[in-house]
This record gives sequence, C-alpha cells and structure tokens, in this order.
Amino acid sequence: MIRYLVLLAVLAFPAFLAVPVLQATGAAAQPAGSLVSFSKEPLAVESGGKIHKFSVELALNGRQQMQGLMFRRRMAPDAGMLFVYRRSEPTAMWMKNTFIPLDMLFIARNGVIHHIAERTVPMSEAVIASNGPVVAVLELNAGTVSRLGLKPGDRVISAALGTESEK
Repeated sequence: MIRYLVLLAVLAFPAFLAVPVLQATGAAAQPAGSLVSFSKEPLAVESGGKIHKFSVELALNGRQQMQGLMFRRRMAPDAGMLFVYRRSEPTAMWMKNTFIPLDMLFIARNGVIHHIAERTVPMSEAVIASNGPVVAVLELNAGTVSRLGLKPGDRVISAALGTESEK
C-alpha cells in the first residue's frame, strides 16, 4: 500500500517543479545533487536447467527505490537492478524518467518469478502491476527475458533475497 501512495504522490508532483538536469560522467543526464548510490551483488536466474548470471544494483530503501534506473541512458547487457521490499505485497512500477526499455521480473518471497512485464516503454507513466504479492522486482534490459527464455516459475538466486543457499 505504501508503494502505491508513493507512486500517487510522484504522479501528482507538478512538472514545473522538476529537478534541474545536468550532464553526468558517462554521458547520462541526471538530476543535480540528488542521486543516491547503490551497492551491487551477483545474482542468477535459474531457467530450463541453465543459470544466467547478472551483476545487479540493489534498491533497498525508499530513496533508492524511487530513483531506480531513472535518468540512465544505458546499462551493460549483464546488469540490472533488484528492488527488494520489506514485505510481500502487490506492487506497481512505472517508467517515468527512465530512458532504457526494460524487462521487469516480479519475484515472490521464495525467489520464484511470479510475473514478467517485457519491453516496457521508456518515459511512460503507465502503471506496470505485479499481478499479486511480491517481495522484489528485477529490472533487466528489454529483450533479455525473450533472449534467455526466462518465464514465470523460474527462480532468482540472490543473497539480498536470501535464496542463494537454497540451491
């Protein structure tokens, strides 16, 4: 419920109050002075007997989750962002201020992929729902799900989710 309220608050934020944008190192436009940093961890997705490895940034708190991948112009093919929430509940994402098309994998508490939204539209304010309770969302470059054959029921192996030792 809190995530929906935050989303609604952001939707209601007037466009004329937007934070100024400047050129950041690496050529991605970013809001001046307001960016948060992210720790990284290795993550894997087990699908069809194969293990697909990624290096993901972790969005663990409210500020990190509100920023997410906004304002970035590119992401390495084996990179992503993992949003980890305190409790399992329905959640929703959007693509406002996100320039990179993404695949979003909505993950249940046990690490199993519950729902996938493929090839989300950059800069869209359309709500992308989890379609049920989840504890995390993994964002990957658009086309990754199709290229690797990932699907609901596959399993995410991650220290941040506590699923790395269950394998």
